[in-house]
Amino acid sequence: MLLLHATPVYYGLGIPHGDGSGVVIIPGFLGTDLYLMELHSWLGRIGYRPYFSGIGINAECPNLLIQRHLNQTIERALTETERKIHLIGHSLGGLIARSVAGQRPDDIASVITLAAPFRGTVAHRAILNVVEAVRLRILQENGRAVLPECYTGRCTCSFLDSLKRDVPDSVVETAIYTRHDGIVDWRYCMTNHDEADFEVPSTHIGMAFNPAAYAIVAKRLAKAHSSE
Repeated sequence: MLLLHATPVYYGLGIPHGDGSGVVIIPGFLGTDLYLMELHSWLGRIGYRPYFSGIGINAECPNLLIQRHLNQTIERALTETERKIHLIGHSLGGLIARSVAGQRPDDIASVITLAAPFRGTVAHRAILNVVEAVRLRILQENGRAVLPECYTGRCTCSFLDSLKRDVPDSVVETAIYTRHDGIVDWRYCMTNHDEADFEVPSTHIGMAFNPAAYAIVAKRLAKAHSSE
């Protein structure tokens, strides 16, 4: 974060600025919108209208988070900006962002993922143990509102169904990853299309505060709104 504050990118220097379109940012596993405050403020500073996801703690069935919270935020952003919106998701938030892009492509201009393993769930064993604990709580609290295989790659909900599809051609996709991730396998965080994949020097958590990632975000957002 200190490095971010010391770079010109943080102050909007040397990067393309926005057109006032809405950008919804989505936190990662066990995170809340609060830790994305820097990203939110920066987006507003460079000319976009940022929106927190409104999902609370990201430790719930993604399908329910989309249906109960994220879609309402997206609808508000669409109404207030009167144009397609952009989605930025960190880690698990990136999986949610890509799924939403697949579900409602007519409303989404671009989707940017930050260290998001959307091609598979290979992660550190300690993380997988926490995931299983969260999964059991989800089943206990939601009962029949979720499927038995909820929070696994075997689930057949609309969240996973949409995630497994290619992002529609009308949506500009960007995958920012780091080989020094340490939490998830970085090879699963790529689209395998050179024009959409961008590597930065970062850790998994640090991606949300990384100046190199912010510079790429600015350029990719500008590419998306210039092509509309």
